[in-house]
Amino acid sequence: MKALAACRTAALGGHLHQCDACGHCQASYNSCRNRHCPKCQAAARGDWLEARRAELLPVGYFHVVFTLPEEVAQVALQNKGVLYELLFRTSAQTLQQIAADPRHLGAEIGFLSVLHTWGQNLLHHPHVHCLVPGGGISPDGTRWIASPKDFFLPVRVLSRVFRGKFLEGMRRAWRHGKLSFHGSLDRYRDPREFQRLLDGAYKVEWVVYAKPPFGGAEQVLKYLARYTYRVAISNNRLVSMHDDRVTFEWKDYAQGGLRRTMTLLAVEFIRRFLLHVLPSGFQRIRRYGFLANGHGRTKLDLCRRLLRQVSPETAAPPRAEAVAAPDSASETALRECPACRRGRLLLREEIPRPTRRQLVTLWPFDSS
Repeated sequence: MKALAACRTAALGGHLHQCDACGHCQASYNSCRNRHCPKCQAAARGDWLEARRAELLPVGYFHVVFTLPEEVAQVALQNKGVLYELLFRTSAQTLQQIAADPRHLGAEIGFLSVLHTWGQNLLHHPHVHCLVPGGGISPDGTRWIASPKDFFLPVRVLSRVFRGKFLEGMRRAWRHGKLSFHGSLDRYRDPREFQRLLDGAYKVEWVVYAKPPFGGAEQVLKYLARYTYRVAISNNRLVSMHDDRVTFEWKDYAQGGLRRTMTLLAVEFIRRFLLHVLPSGFQRIRRYGFLANGHGRTKLDLCRRLLRQVSPETAAPPRAEAVAAPDSASETALRECPACRRGRLLLREEIPRPTRRQLVTLWPFDSS
């Protein structure tokens, strides 16, 4: 929270720029670069999107979403590291197992998974988005096995296998003392109560969504990129803050995606935002199957050969303007002066971060 509040303020230092025509001075302050900050990571998001575009294959893609039911999501909120890891692992195992079954696809697939933990109202809603090519490599590695254009894998089978794998993993985690329970969930320390939780979760249908992405893989990539390097909400959804109340826009999917506004007390808004802060070092984006990091390049080349597609590097010579990207200094020199609109803002001096004593006047929050 301190990092986000200090982002692009004097508390983090910055740079002073001066116009070479009119002398106008303008300060720009450093960003916090925290991965949960709505204002940061735009450049990293763009780089990620371009890298993923280069991996797209000339086949149809499917958008698959695995969602935890509410009673399990409550436990996940108090055990983020363990159960988010389990969500990734069991959803990936489910896709790979069903796809490898000769009764379904009978092939090795590859896919990208991204964890989201929020809904439009900022409440806790953990789910994994998977972008999956419509097909895979045959077991002997000699051909590409394509899935039907409008059908990938049976959703009901995916749902039930995923449910069984996740709840069994959850049971093992409880037995090994890896789960903790607090507040209203304290009763799940009792083995009988925990078993009741598992039994109840077995009785409900778990939501798995699997459809071809409308507009193609490119559209889903852009959708995922918007959430890959930020959390919960973007600045453009914020409407106002007045009398300690925050108003923001949200889509009511129960009403067909109708746009609405919601007003919350600032404390409740902050509480909802903090629900989605991930454990330190936890990876939100993962790759599986023939896209896995260990052998992704080799397997992608094999897929392209099987699909008779040349690799991006040999498809066309690189454009001359793409050889040398401008550095931050040259980008700074090209900034137009907002005062005279004639000159350019040039770097004049660096603004150091304030000392601890100076920070007291800039930082009104209790750091205890």
